[in-house]
Amino acid sequence: MHTIQMVDTRRQYLKIKEAVDAAIHTVIDSSVFIGGKAVGAFAENLAAYNGSRHVIPCANGTDALQIAMMALDLQPGDEVITPSFTYIATVEVVALLRLTPVFVEVDPKTFCIDPAVIEKAITRKTKAIIPVHLYGQAANMGEIMQLAQAHQLHVIEDNAQAIGCDYSFPDGRLQKTGSIGTIGCTSFYPSKNLGCFGDGGAIFTNDDALAAKLKMIANHGQSRQYYHDIVGCNSRLDAIQAAVLNEKLKHLDTYNYTRQKVADYYDRAFAPVSGLITPYRAPHSSHVFHQYTLILEKGSRDELKQHLNAHAVPAMIYYPVPAHKQKMFETFHNNAYSLPVTDWLSERVISIPIHTELDDEQLAYITDQIIAFFN
Repeated sequence: MHTIQMVDTRRQYLKIKEAVDAAIHTVIDSSVFIGGKAVGAFAENLAAYNGSRHVIPCANGTDALQIAMMALDLQPGDEVITPSFTYIATVEVVALLRLTPVFVEVDPKTFCIDPAVIEKAITRKTKAIIPVHLYGQAANMGEIMQLAQAHQLHVIEDNAQAIGCDYSFPDGRLQKTGSIGTIGCTSFYPSKNLGCFGDGGAIFTNDDALAAKLKMIANHGQSRQYYHDIVGCNSRLDAIQAAVLNEKLKHLDTYNYTRQKVADYYDRAFAPVSGLITPYRAPHSSHVFHQYTLILEKGSRDELKQHLNAHAVPAMIYYPVPAHKQKMFETFHNNAYSLPVTDWLSERVISIPIHTELDDEQLAYITDQIIAFFN
């Protein structure tokens, strides 16, 4: 049996090695390592795939979020509503830009921001909402967009974990996550469903004027070379990473489908296990399973992790300390927050391997070890 990995990027690469290697060598032969045809082609192909008018590649997903907020002219003290149950990058950039994060609850089943609590958190200082499509599941964008429109708020989608996910509106219309809000942001970190061989990110928008501004900010605020109209930053996706991503984009739907099949296997195996809650699949979301995250209703999550590690099965806890309890946010009066659902999930979630290269032998071994723990 192959060694079990949380994500097996090497075996995934070997299946498309010839095409990826050729794409990389094309960039090397051209000696155009920043910008150029590879980056332009990838941006165009990703825009077509995601149904967005514009894609602005950048250096990483955190930069994507920062550039998005800079482009919306948010000012120090403006409030941004965000879940606390998320990776720290989502809210880190809020504080970095001297904005005020307003932490709200997530839905206990989907792990995504709960639209029912967003409206209660809106004040005259609120300027934006950041829904996070966590673990590969879409937040309830229909309700979120209705709230945003009613209160004239921007919506910045954190789509780092859900690229390729379809959101189904109540009228049956499908739209890719990341293309619904004012701006969408994603990451191409190697372990993502669409991952490069280093760091990378992208920003999505359907607004022509906003796209032009996002491009300027990502390139030192330049409207043309050496003419800097606004304060920007330096955030670029290099050409080699773009070449890799352009090849992997061709396989993204297959990658996501494979993850869904792995999730189906897990769901069936764990259905009889008392005290173990498998991931909920919301009717509005296709769920692309960036993570397969279990909730332990009983038993020790840490003991399960130790048991799995002892039997060569990796497991991860995303995320053990929610943002509102992180030391970095003490200045935002985090002790005043009461987020019992977030706290409950942080103490009980555990993610197990899910990726494109898991085979039946590995899946049987993983599930046997987890079931044995509960018996």
